[in-house]
Amino acid sequence: MENIEIEPSEIAHAIRGCGKPFHIGLTGGIASGKTTVADMFKLHGPHIVDFDLLAREVVVPGSQGLSRVVGCFGPSILDASGSLDRKVLSSMVFENPEKRKTLESILHPAIFDLFRTRVKEITALEPKAVIVSVIPLLIELSLQPLFDSIVLIHVSGDIQIMRLMERDGIDEKTALKIMASQIPMDSKLQYADHVVDNSGTIEETRHQVDRIWSLLKPC
Repeated sequence: MENIEIEPSEIAHAIRGCGKPFHIGLTGGIASGKTTVADMFKLHGPHIVDFDLLAREVVVPGSQGLSRVVGCFGPSILDASGSLDRKVLSSMVFENPEKRKTLESILHPAIFDLFRTRVKEITALEPKAVIVSVIPLLIELSLQPLFDSIVLIHVSGDIQIMRLMERDGIDEKTALKIMASQIPMDSKLQYADHVVDNSGTIEETRHQVDRIWSLLKPC
């Protein structure tokens, strides 16, 4: 299957044509607390677009996305209800670069099409909306041109491993392999306009989110 590349400038042009939203990109490594921080931003009133949720939406039962994935990887990736079994699919593609590229060539265009649709829906009602898009691989996919500001959630590698092991019920070796598939957290700092250190308490994180929002919010 042809590997379809995502062109950030084309996406940026498309979403800028929807009005004049202020667009914040929220990213961080796996198990860094992206959902927690996004929920804190949401309390201040911006619209949240979560790419993990979009990725699930494009492969719901009956969707073209799920049909194409099954066509490439076989019916064994479905559970008893006919839904995508993400653990089974992940086990197929995680350590196989070619299969991973094939999966991305199916899912990424569908996710970005849905992303553009969401932005258009939001800005049709609120042309100057503030939108926070939660994108785990924002930097890996070179999506910086899409955003007016980038917020990075940062935790130490040790904390990241511990949280990933606890969250997914995996051992340290598996956690390290998963983390190795992303750009190291510290290497992402150079791309961030603002950094949330999420290694402390909830209140400490909330204080940082409130401070960043005070700098980013519209006048």
